[in-house]
Amino acid sequence: QVQLVESGGGLVQPGGSLRLSCAASGSIFRLYDMGWYRQAPGKQRELVASIISGISGIRTNYADSVKGRFTISRDNAKNTVYLQMNSLKSDDTAVYYCNTAPLASRPWGQGTQVTVSS
Repeated sequence: QVQLVESGGGLVQPGGSLRLSCAASGSIFRLYDMGWYRQAPGKQRELVASIISGISGIRTNYADSVKGRFTISRDNAKNTVYLQMNSLKSDDTAVYYCNTAPLASRPWGQGTQVTVSS
């Protein structure tokens, strides 16, 4: 059973950067395609970035709203997925979660709050 613990959120000014981490327990972590999701107040949870392993190698996908600003990566040796967020905007304010992708199949962690405000 994979358990997920997110960290790295905080308060940042518009234009700033944050790096989120998701630590996963379980020896089979490397077998899962993973993603970062976010849920803003009053909105549904959405997938913003995913990292997929295929025959041709690793592929990353991004929502249009974060493309060019966010970068997802993973370190299987550390059972960790990262989300580097640059040029942050107020619209990026949300609780960020990681889970399997493109469908979330594991219990949700507590998430990490990202607040972009001046």
